[in-house]
Amino acid sequence: MFDPYADNEASPYVDSKRTVAFRSIQEQVPWSNSSVPDQRSVPNSPMPAPGRIPSPPPTSPVPSRRRSGGLRTGAIIALTLVLLIVFGVGLFAGWQFGRSGSTLNSNVGQLQPGSGGVAIVPPLTGKNQDTVREAVIAKVRPAAVEVNVTLGNGAGIGSGVIIDRRGYIVTSNHVVNGAQSINVVLFDGTKLTAQLVGTDPADDLAIVKINTSKNLAVATLADSSKLQVGQEVLAIGNPLGITQTVTNGIVSALGRTVSEGQGGATIPDAIQTDAPINPGNSGGALVDLQGNLVGIPTLTAIDPEFNTPASGVGFAIPSNRVNFIVPQIIANGSVTHTGRAELGVQITDVGPTLAAQDNLSVDHGALIVSVVSGSAASSAGLQAGDVIVQIGNTAVNDVSSLSDALATKNPGETVAVHIYRGSQQLTINVKLGELQAGG
Repeated sequence: MFDPYADNEASPYVDSKRTVAFRSIQEQVPWSNSSVPDQRSVPNSPMPAPGRIPSPPPTSPVPSRRRSGGLRTGAIIALTLVLLIVFGVGLFAGWQFGRSGSTLNSNVGQLQPGSGGVAIVPPLTGKNQDTVREAVIAKVRPAAVEVNVTLGNGAGIGSGVIIDRRGYIVTSNHVVNGAQSINVVLFDGTKLTAQLVGTDPADDLAIVKINTSKNLAVATLADSSKLQVGQEVLAIGNPLGITQTVTNGIVSALGRTVSEGQGGATIPDAIQTDAPINPGNSGGALVDLQGNLVGIPTLTAIDPEFNTPASGVGFAIPSNRVNFIVPQIIANGSVTHTGRAELGVQITDVGPTLAAQDNLSVDHGALIVSVVSGSAASSAGLQAGDVIVQIGNTAVNDVSSLSDALATKNPGETVAVHIYRGSQQLTINVKLGELQAGG
């Protein structure tokens, strides 16, 4: 049976049907004090749990490479790329906005743009790329901030983006998780105390707020559904604690589903980019050449053979998801509508061994182990022992492909679920539910 709480095994293959280890972008760097354990370290584990970049001593240079002796205490646990992570009983999460833009509940306020001085980005003509990049950087960097946290066992550095003129800043949840205090450094060097407004661990998002009379620069959110593979993007943040750093690359792929592993966030529709994303970029800005925010960097891949960051394989939470979640947190202090479609079953991969053991009619698909009472699956008549082999026109060969088929579905949408029940082949229409916040 698929155990949602089991450690994910890293695979040496970066393949949508295989697993590859991931780590949160924040981790300790060589100047850190390895005698101070991270609050989320896993005892007796060869790979400690996700940590943060510890604040560097003022006079210490920033090393350009990692220590060759492996990961140290407080570094990041290997995280796993999967097409689905089962969170208890509410599974198979698709985004409400899908690929067509965000949809906010009518009682949730909109983000308020800033009125501070904003650089004008000229149209890209093919001959003025340098000028355009410089204008984009001038426009966005004033909205990018450094996020400093104090923990029970030390301190850490991350990134954030001013998202609302009232002083609301979006960052990654793992940047502020467990923080005893939070301070923000603005582009001009101003240091301000920040208050945690709310978090969304399932999406690895958090909102903090600063109070200032300054006319704040505010990032403008793009429609991430309009991104194209090959489009140039810039990443702005504080990699390795080097503040206000800009890197560039392209959109390498769209619609990825990445997971932070056991107990962590699962991010469908993630943006993959080869723009260098390093420890400390978490919570920062991924922007297009119009100077608009298209994503929040949050993960980078790990080469499973050498257990080191894979070059040019980073991931960001799409701006449409940010635009869906952040106003809810600002209005309510928490997420009230997840926008994730829920099937409501627990499943496991079907292979030749399980098929022979359970006398199944097929040797592929996703076996329903249990059905949640009152769930969409229960209402439609799906049963434990059913093997899902197709969703709509998409074949289901395992848990990952089932997730792939459902990741873009919306709550309330009806999908045709093709199953084997014993030797019978059935098609059951399921009206998908919405995953409850915290589910």
